[in-house]
Amino acid sequence: MKTTSVMIVGVGGQGSLLASRLLGTLLTDEGYDVKVSEVHGMSQRGGSVVTYVRYGDKVYSPIVTEGECDYIISFEKLEAARYAGCLRKGGKIIVNTQEIDPMPVITGAAEYPADVLEGLKAEGFDVDDFDALAPALEAGSAKSVNIVLMGHFAKCSDIPKEKWIQALNKVINPKFLEMNLKAFDLGYNS
Repeated sequence: MKTTSVMIVGVGGQGSLLASRLLGTLLTDEGYDVKVSEVHGMSQRGGSVVTYVRYGDKVYSPIVTEGECDYIISFEKLEAARYAGCLRKGGKIIVNTQEIDPMPVITGAAEYPADVLEGLKAEGFDVDDFDALAPALEAGSAKSVNIVLMGHFAKCSDIPKEKWIQALNKVINPKFLEMNLKAFDLGYNS
């Protein structure tokens, strides 16, 4: 089996690290060789956070190079644009349509770019964009956007939904499990 590469990108505090832990646990349970690498920017201050998850029969490096990524799961539109160059031809970007202003926008030094996703589509990227915040709020918390996105991504995988649920049961704190199971299901059915 060829190595599959997934990038999970977002802004600090959105739960991208939990999403990568969920994916890594699922893939390990399925018997794949899995490598995970986390890159923290100024995550504590709302900066970019990137996680690489690579899996296959034998994976030698956790790092995804430009033009090599099969999937990008983006928790925010600008993050999708920032990392789109890492996508291989035929790869897919799953992106939450939520906008989170970066520091230059917050301070007034810049404006949030208009038509970010339209620009990516015009460049030929396969963009699957949807509002993950609304189902997260329906599940009970804006903080479950990460699990909504992972539910949506689960439809792209060859791994049955039940296996994803088992992995959720392993990595989610029991007091938040019910909400996250609902968030996953809403993302899966979106």
